[in-house]
Amino acid sequence: MLTATLLTLSLTVTGAATASVDLTDPHKKDIAMQLVSSAENSSLDWKAQYGYIEDIKDDRGYTAGIIGFCSGTGDMLELVELYAERKPGNVLAKYLPALRKVNGTASHKGLDPNFTKDWKTAAKDSVFQQAQNDERDRVYFNPAVNQAKQDGLRALGQFIYYDAMVMHGPGSDKLSFGGIRKSALAKAKPPAQGGNEVTYLNAFLDARKAAMKAEEAHEDTTRVDTMQRVFLKNGNLDLDPPLTWKVYGDSYTIKK
Repeated sequence: MLTATLLTLSLTVTGAATASVDLTDPHKKDIAMQLVSSAENSSLDWKAQYGYIEDIKDDRGYTAGIIGFCSGTGDMLELVELYAERKPGNVLAKYLPALRKVNGTASHKGLDPNFTKDWKTAAKDSVFQQAQNDERDRVYFNPAVNQAKQDGLRALGQFIYYDAMVMHGPGSDKLSFGGIRKSALAKAKPPAQGGNEVTYLNAFLDARKAAMKAEEAHEDTTRVDTMQRVFLKNGNLDLDPPLTWKVYGDSYTIKK
């Protein structure tokens, strides 16, 4: 009985020691937002990006906000619809017909010349800021983290999935998140299937790089090479600070 009791205690202590905090932890989530912002906006201050908007010439129309909502891919339309639902008559509501028409295209028709100015005005509204947070979580963060957990990945893997979801979008074609994951699964098994976590994540990053290079606007792969791969090579699977990385040649550090 004593031996069994000691074994149980040992297993309990070991389990507690190896338990890790996932990306839904508020501090870890904030780290994830800073990492994405360093790549998307060359700044760790992700909360300053609610008003960001420009056409980055990737055939997705305007890219805007904290996660790069696009006028050509539907997520910007859904965001503005949510904002109009929560605050009828807001400064962006009048653009809903135009956003519906340009969805699926790179066109600005019906948006210019004042859409960018009005977006920046809306970005000062806490209701719009919260709508951006909620749509980010619904469309990108929650699906990515949930899939990563199902695959048995810790915080770094959850972030790697999230960053891929942000850039490539959900979907099953070869250049979307689902296609990238499918390519990785063809090369390696995730921990949930008995595979090695580092081996699998390297396979995923290889597939991610191939998808990035297939699109001219995303062909610079430094966010993989000098950020995510660095954390992986360091064995930092829990994405614990301090973190030091580079994106597009710029250096960043999160101390704690």
